[in-house]
Amino acid sequence: MPLDYGKGLVAGLMFSVAGLAVPALAQEAGIDPENKVVTIGAFTPVTGPVPFYAILTHAAEAYYRNLNENGGIDGWTINYVTKDDGYDPARSVAVTRQMVEDDGIFALSAPIGTATNVAVIPYAKEVGLPVVGPIGGASAFFVEPNIFPLLPDYGWSAASNLDYAVKDLGLTKIALLWENDELGKSAKRGFDAYMAEMGMEPAESVPFDVKTTSFSPHIRRVANSGAEAVILFGSNANLAAALKAADLQGVDAEWFAPFFTADPSTLKLAGDLLDGVHFSSWLLPVSSDEAAIAAYRDSIGKYYPDDPVGVFGLNGWSNAAIFHKGFEALLASGEELTRENLMTALETLEDASVGGARGVSFEAGDHRGTRQEGIIQAQGDGFVLVKAFRPYPDVVFDGAKTQ
Repeated sequence: MPLDYGKGLVAGLMFSVAGLAVPALAQEAGIDPENKVVTIGAFTPVTGPVPFYAILTHAAEAYYRNLNENGGIDGWTINYVTKDDGYDPARSVAVTRQMVEDDGIFALSAPIGTATNVAVIPYAKEVGLPVVGPIGGASAFFVEPNIFPLLPDYGWSAASNLDYAVKDLGLTKIALLWENDELGKSAKRGFDAYMAEMGMEPAESVPFDVKTTSFSPHIRRVANSGAEAVILFGSNANLAAALKAADLQGVDAEWFAPFFTADPSTLKLAGDLLDGVHFSSWLLPVSSDEAAIAAYRDSIGKYYPDDPVGVFGLNGWSNAAIFHKGFEALLASGEELTRENLMTALETLEDASVGGARGVSFEAGDHRGTRQEGIIQAQGDGFVLVKAFRPYPDVVFDGAKTQ
């Protein structure tokens, strides 16, 4: 059960130890200095149209349970409060208010959804609540002073795929298949901008509906264009269907897709056709031997054995890791444990490894946390990092500052 810390704040006092002035810990909402417990929260869709998104919250909770069982953050443990919002933005605001006023949370950590997080922005700003690791994609997140996102813009990822296709594989005729909604349109903006920067033209650019199951006409256009490579931005089901259509039509091309499709669930849908597909990813492969990824796999197996181990869960795990890094930096700073000081501490993160992400930085006025991606390739029944993490192309990344 969530701890009840009340609504009053205890002012920090100054005292001297060996002649040094040291600030006493301030008992701000969510901070229990006596027991060394910090209470944070998240809204999550247990009910509503996308209940499977709760897998993200399970992974975040698994992160904190694993952290607590291994000594916490310099002896501090995490009390993680989650509440169902049904993926309804109005309910997201209501349950956030409830967590602030009744549960006394110090910050939101890994709350789920783009529209839901956007809806919470005005209230969170009003009460000075940090929103750390919102699991959604909106350009507003990059400039709000109290929001610290990890997920990149899809346009950056599309440009990274294009960069690898051109500069590493030497391909010049490249087609884009893009989902005709904000996901695909963001990817198209980045793809088009980087194409123009390199003085190139797309071999073909074909939109599709998210519900598309037959890609025969789309692949016919790609084939007629003579494309050597195809970058697809859509769901794992879209990718699998497009690969099957290309196979039936005998289209021989290199394929590229977004990070969230580099997942065992896509392998189940596409089978052997997925072999060789490249993915520009801000996350390491879920099969990586690195300690942070192994800890994710082990923790899901321990705490949520019925949940799949994949990119979806690693996303939630990594977004939880941002609060860990920020609170650790706050403790190291020696400043009072306040929300404002947490945000200042987060802005000191530079080129940090955060869960499955690498090269994460925040600074005042610029909260574009993920600044690098690597290239993953499907090989057999697994996923392998084939190109080390490197910065996004400037033309797309720098444009995000003013969006």
